[in-house]
Amino acid sequence: MVRNGSATCAVTGGTEASITFGAMKGWEAMRIMSPDTCRPFSKDRKGMLIGEGAAVVVLEALDHARGRGAHILAEVVGFGMSADSKDLTAPDADGMTRAINAALTDAALSPDMIDYVNAHGTGTTANDYTETVALHRSFGAHARRLAISSTKSVVGHTLGAAGALEFVASVMAIRDGIAPPTMNYIGADPDCDLDYVPNTARTVEVRAALSNSLGFGGHNVTLALSGYVA
Repeated sequence: MVRNGSATCAVTGGTEASITFGAMKGWEAMRIMSPDTCRPFSKDRKGMLIGEGAAVVVLEALDHARGRGAHILAEVVGFGMSADSKDLTAPDADGMTRAINAALTDAALSPDMIDYVNAHGTGTTANDYTETVALHRSFGAHARRLAISSTKSVVGHTLGAAGALEFVASVMAIRDGIAPPTMNYIGADPDCDLDYVPNTARTVEVRAALSNSLGFGGHNVTLALSGYVA
């Protein structure tokens, strides 16, 4: 809406408070909840954990932000979406790849211009493997040079808040030059063979970043962000 001119400024975000008995039993019934902790992309990962949280951001046209003297943290330079609809719960690498590629195309960024990816990274066996496949397809040889992390390893899967929280984490990675860690990582899984910033945050120049939100039913969104230069 901001980009097409129908709004000059928007306040948007997400919130979730779902740690209740009924909600937890529902997720547990799907057999994707971890019995101990969330360790995305790691060997011996056993599933996800539910978290709670909220994040809100202000999105606005550049001229509007400059005009009010806003402190600009980053620019949203592109986005991509896909709806593969192949299965209610099983992830699909083709749909994920389409969303990532669409974001890169919309942002006019070549794969080698991306330094950091905030992955969807739920900690489930299928999701982490499938997202790794999609990253290989979209980035080719550059995939192995990406800093990739799942902040769900720290805050859990916050469901309706996850996209907003991970957007903020990506902005902060650009702002601070720090890739957040993927916590609880205990060793490499042969199916997940990229650099997931295991256990310790890393200082790295982040010129541009992607944030992946890859949901049930094949609802996939990738946002492309870059640093702002006045």
